[in-house]
Formats: sequence, C-alpha cells, structure tokens
Amino acid sequence: MAIQLARIVETVGSAEDLTVTMAAISVELGFQYFALSHHVDVAMAGDAAIRLHNYPQRWADYYDENALGVSDPVHRASHVTSIGFPWSRMAAMIPLTPGDHHILALGRAHGVGDGFTVPAHVPGEACGSCSFACEVGRPLPQVMLPLAQLAGNFAFEAARRLWSGRGGHLPYPGPALTDRQRDCILWVARGKSDWEISRILGISEETVARHIKQACARYGVNKRTLLVIRALFDGTLTFLDIFRRRYAPFRE
Repeated sequence: MAIQLARIVETVGSAEDLTVTMAAISVELGFQYFALSHHVDVAMAGDAAIRLHNYPQRWADYYDENALGVSDPVHRASHVTSIGFPWSRMAAMIPLTPGDHHILALGRAHGVGDGFTVPAHVPGEACGSCSFACEVGRPLPQVMLPLAQLAGNFAFEAARRLWSGRGGHLPYPGPALTDRQRDCILWVARGKSDWEISRILGISEETVARHIKQACARYGVNKRTLLVIRALFDGTLTFLDIFRRRYAPFRE
C-alpha cells in the first residue's frame, strides 16, 4: 500500500487532482479530513502558498479570516519535530496557551476532532505540514499512522512540484549571503555587540556593522531582531547554530 500511495500522489497533474486524491487517501487511512499547507498568513501569501484541504467550509473561513495559519498550535508543534504526531501529544511538545485551547475547541465545535500531523521542513521555504483529522467522536486510526506519515511526506512533495510547475513560487526564499555576513548574523543572534563580534572574528567594528547593514538590505529589513528571525526562518541559521554549535576557530 505504501508504494501505491507514493505512485498516486507523485503522478497527480493538478492541485485539484491532488485534493481529490488526498480526500480519498484520507478515507482509506481511516480519517475524514486532510489539510496540506504552508504555515503562513494565507491572505498575505496568496497563490504562492500551498493550501489544500477538505475541512468544513465554516471552519476554513474562520481559520483564514483570523490568520491562524501562523499561530495554529498544530503548526507550531510541527516545528519542533521531524516525524508525525497525534494532536493529543501537543501539550507535551509545546506550551499551550489559553488561546491555543480555544482554537482547538473551536475546531471541535466545527466537527474536527483528533488528528495526526506530518511536518514538512525545507530550508529556504516556509514550513509546512500535511494533517489528517477525524470527525469529532471518531478515534484516531492508530494502526494506520505509519502509512499516514508516508502519505503526508509524498503529498507535500507532490504539492511542491505542482506549485513550482505552474509558474508560482514558494514563499519567502532567502537571499544569498556571504559567509562573513552569516557569521555576523550568528553572533548577533548570540547577543554580541559589534565590538564583541569584531574581536571574535578578527575584523574591525566598522566592517561588522557594514556586513550586518548589507545583510539587512538583502532581507529588506531594518532591525537586527528581524534579520535574525528571517535568517532562522529560511534556514540560513538554525537554533542549533545559536545555542550549541561553535564555529572553529572562533571562540566566545
């Protein structure tokens, strides 16, 4: 069945075909709903963002009107793992706020019960995922979750192919930075001043400031905080870079 799933989603020729295919696969796996999307504000991203689903229309409308694509707790939980997870595990993965519990309760009120989400992380692109969900009152089909993992992976890749092939672009591609610009952003992210960075990298304070200014210009931002966020968002930096790894031969 895994091979059949791969062949089905790899051969679809349009977003409409992929929607129909994923709806059928969802039922085959024991779910009623699916959602395949980038984690972005859909209204702002427009056609550039992957977004396919068969959720109840009232819930989809509310979701989009309130720009939940960015703050959705399911999406946020998917950013801290590389494998699929049941929604019932989210509280152990990320801190859930009262607002998060409210969003989940609203989903249930619209008929969407428990679910299973497969993360999709591609450097240089917005994060995304493929979720499968059950109607309220129906149990998660535990025995089918390994196949749901595979189906979600293949489906997101199929969506990426379709979005690229139709002339669109995937959201938020990162600019090309020099190695020195990246080094400077890394040490900014670690809380260092221009003077401290100059001592660490063995260059002048003015050169550090110039590298950071040029990196800001390439990203189209004017704040160092936004520069770090964008570099993390597109894969130029990772949290592992900031909190664990040290560049040889540089030392703090």
